Amino acid sequence: MELEDILFRHFGYRSFRPGQKEVIEQVINGRDVIALLPTGMGKSLCYQLPGYFFNGSVLIVSPLLSLMQDQVTQMKQFGEKRVVALNSFLTVQQKQAALNLLHHYRFIFISPEMLLQKQVSERLKQVNLSLIVVDEAHCISQWGFDFRPDYLRMGELFHYENRPPILALSATATNKVLGDIQTYLKMDEPYQYIHSVDRKNIHLSRREFQTQEDKVDWIVQHVLETDGPGVIYTQSRSKAEGISNRLIQSGIQAASYHAGKEALDRQFIQQQFIEGSIKWIVATNAFGMGVHKDNVRQIIHHTLPSNIANYMQEIGRAGRDGQDALAILLFVEGDANFAKVLATDDLPTDHHIGLYEIYRSRGENPLTMFHNGEISETAFRVLDYWMNEHSSEKVGQLLHKMRIEKIQAVDEMTKIVQTEDCMRKVLVHYFGQELTDRPNNCCECCGVHYEEIIEPRKIDEIPAQLDSWQSRIKSILIGN
Repeated sequence: MELEDILFRHFGYRSFRPGQKEVIEQVINGRDVIALLPTGMGKSLCYQLPGYFFNGSVLIVSPLLSLMQDQVTQMKQFGEKRVVALNSFLTVQQKQAALNLLHHYRFIFISPEMLLQKQVSERLKQVNLSLIVVDEAHCISQWGFDFRPDYLRMGELFHYENRPPILALSATATNKVLGDIQTYLKMDEPYQYIHSVDRKNIHLSRREFQTQEDKVDWIVQHVLETDGPGVIYTQSRSKAEGISNRLIQSGIQAASYHAGKEALDRQFIQQQFIEGSIKWIVATNAFGMGVHKDNVRQIIHHTLPSNIANYMQEIGRAGRDGQDALAILLFVEGDANFAKVLATDDLPTDHHIGLYEIYRSRGENPLTMFHNGEISETAFRVLDYWMNEHSSEKVGQLLHKMRIEKIQAVDEMTKIVQTEDCMRKVLVHYFGQELTDRPNNCCECCGVHYEEIIEPRKIDEIPAQLDSWQSRIKSILIGN
């Protein structure tokens, strides 16, 4: 059957988007592929369509539970019943039932941590896998070394004779990240499809302020005057709460979103945003992946992102419908120093390495460090991985190098707020690409007029409110 026939039969489209067919053809010919396709370009089709071409199952390793659940829900809504998600949301009984029926599923979504559980990896060896997919593959490099080391172990499971092709998908990646993906997934001379990272419908702005309070005042006034939907990114939970409260008090339909909220509350807020009853989300970087809302018109960064890759991922959530969108980066003097502290805060130190060695020499479990409050969970996870890979001296050198790289990444991000050259050009060059042409209202340096990009705010008919899922259920039960 021709690929176009499968495309129309299962997805209702007559033609492919740029890059999709090239990637799919390489995959079905058995070749490893790294594909960089911008947000909104249909990355998921690159593994969903081969699922109907192959006889076996497609295994999709996905980094975030919310992203995984969203993808599974969408596929079921479009009629695909042979899909399952293996993650920590499952009870022991549900997990066992899913493993027993694993060979039945066409699409198997799994988290890296679940993939590395022996019971799961052994069961997967008994399943006829036709394709292995690593979604958001840049996380191998961005998260693997210093946040979720399980990403670095995945390739060990995929390194066997006659394995199926591996498809690594991402929206953005530098040449270094591309190298990390190929190395740690143990890919065999992968075909690379690299689409330009430039999204011409996203117009870039930046604004400098004297104080942090001035930034928040400007955000409130700007949101009162311009139309959403929009996302405001900040670096801390307290900032997210504070800014969202200011917006709500000003009559804006807004909500905060961060990892400190209950999972059901986060899902409820996300759903309200997608449906349109919430116009603005004030979020930490916990918000974003897997949120399919095409008409986001504005992304505002209240604080400086820790690196350009994160910045591009976050602004890439705007304008997925192809219409004009605005990305505004706010900063004050001192933001870069704060970003450097945050970026390196969870890295283990030489002191932690010494403690680890003391516990190990006593025959005690080094995990005691975490239980005694001597190290954060993230830092211990990173330290434990590397201490089982290398000597203490080597680990110290490695962590020192990571710290320097993180500080340098903030310096690269700072260039975006300091450059007098085209902001778009600086961003594209960072990813080793060339800027072909500039759109009207390109960026702050080239000239950008907000009124030509976004509409004035429409006065909301519904008063702003922030309900939790509990209060919403309660109001339904009592008839309000």
